[in-house]
Amino acid sequence: MKKNTFFSIFIFVGVLFCASCFAQEGAQEFEGFDLVGYGEGGEKAWDLKGDTAIIEGDNVSITNVDANSYGKENMNVVAEVGRVDKKSGNMRLEDNVVVTSETGMQLLTDSLDWQKDKDLVTTQDDVLILRDNMKATGKGATARPGLNAAQLNKDVKVEYEPAPEDGMEGTVTITCDGPMEVDYENQTAFFSDNVVAIQNDRKIVADRMELFFDGETKKIKEMICIGNVLIVQGENTSFSDRAIYKAQEQKIVLSGRPKLLMHIE
Repeated sequence: MKKNTFFSIFIFVGVLFCASCFAQEGAQEFEGFDLVGYGEGGEKAWDLKGDTAIIEGDNVSITNVDANSYGKENMNVVAEVGRVDKKSGNMRLEDNVVVTSETGMQLLTDSLDWQKDKDLVTTQDDVLILRDNMKATGKGATARPGLNAAQLNKDVKVEYEPAPEDGMEGTVTITCDGPMEVDYENQTAFFSDNVVAIQNDRKIVADRMELFFDGETKKIKEMICIGNVLIVQGENTSFSDRAIYKAQEQKIVLSGRPKLLMHIE
């Protein structure tokens, strides 16, 4: 659907459903509206609800936004305040922004820019991502609608609570300077710069860490640590350029000048 058609529908439906409509200093305000947009094939592409909308020139300001995007990756977005640029179709959302995917994954932040042409949501604020037994926080983020692929830019912290059937006891906490990239479609997560992973008495430090998950069970299948790898478990310490942890075999393979320091009483 072309952008001018999009906004023709926007204004038309707003007038049709508004409880009151009046002009004030060149602005038009609508109270109580429900908008629906359709794709070129006639399929429902999006819908949007709000308590009020004020149209001034190319800007539309909306309160209590509740929007849905439909397609390959469905997504719901709510926020206290929204602003739409009629020319570009881009949207700025602020105050208690919550993005929810159809799988139940959520992204919470204070502000969000939805770039329609690039099909991206971005923010420079603090971010909280929740999915199943994982919680991730960071500063700044970029994500695709549907949240199947996302990046936390810096000051990243991920807490993973293994399920009982995982055979892993204790919360896994991973921190890094960032960025951290996660791709749920391909079941991968990449952590960069000063990566530290802790579980119980085991600590792993590396320049970069790559996690690969099983597509069916969602369990960690393999973990690859690259660059200045330090592994501390109890009183034993190892150093290497690279370490690979294979979950199914429950073993770690060190390579690149490996060195092991064992405490023997």
